[in-house]
Amino acid sequence: MRYGYLGLGNLGGHLAASLLREGFDVAVHDIDAGLARRHLDMGATWAASPAELAASCDTVFTCLPSPAVSEKVLAGLLEGFAGNGTWIENSTLGRDDMLRLAGVAEAAGVRTLEAPVTGGVHLAAQGRITVLAGGPEDLFETHRPAFEAIGDRIFHMGPLGSAAIIKVITNMLAFIHLVADGEALMLARRGGLDLGKAWQAIAASSGTSFVHETEGQLILNGSYDIAFTMDLALKDLGFAMGFGREFGVPLDLASLTNQTFLRGKAAYGGSAQSTQIVKLLEDVLGTDLRAPGYPARLE
Repeated sequence: MRYGYLGLGNLGGHLAASLLREGFDVAVHDIDAGLARRHLDMGATWAASPAELAASCDTVFTCLPSPAVSEKVLAGLLEGFAGNGTWIENSTLGRDDMLRLAGVAEAAGVRTLEAPVTGGVHLAAQGRITVLAGGPEDLFETHRPAFEAIGDRIFHMGPLGSAAIIKVITNMLAFIHLVADGEALMLARRGGLDLGKAWQAIAASSGTSFVHETEGQLILNGSYDIAFTMDLALKDLGFAMGFGREFGVPLDLASLTNQTFLRGKAAYGGSAQSTQIVKLLEDVLGTDLRAPGYPARLE
């Protein structure tokens, strides 16, 4: 089976590289051709457009920044597939957008799997990210080897739309944890504790979280460089708030976190690192959260 990969940014670039490392036959495309350089060095072939990519492959993965971009790209893929192929969406889309676009693909004879990933860019680089798949079980099993190439924990959540819901839930929790971790670290700092030791103590306690153990290190370094933006965080929080309304679930913490991220975007811009949300507290209190020995990026 020949795979195409379209969207070679911070996340997709690593996922495509994982497929190549595991020996899959891969063609790639991105609006920025320069992003494909390392993939070509690893043995990938280049396609000049989405249509050309789909015409040369059985299945195409996409990893794109918004539903609007996914829709535009899908039109080109359907032209190239010409009624015979599979589209696997690694992007985080809202459930309604995912179902709508899958319907467009199905009408053109193309099958669809949603497969958003979670765990962070550093785990994508290691081939150890978590894959949350939704769609027909037979199609999922067909492509399980490819999912196992890009991740080490693979979940088939159910029919199309299921993965979109759980991905939004996991991101909602991550953003809540991030704001909470900033408050915890600030309490330690203003309480006169050694911040590096405080981070270690929290990591060894019942109060730890994946976010503390990963993004917490970038906060202490001061780089905040998690390769995920305020705009993307607000997109995902918006999806979460929509599900809350639809399912009748009060989301008090998510609502407060959404407002905090709106303040963060106003202060630092939508392209700022999402981890910089903690900087709001640092700036208001005139107190930084730096500690020596923590990395600028996660490996």
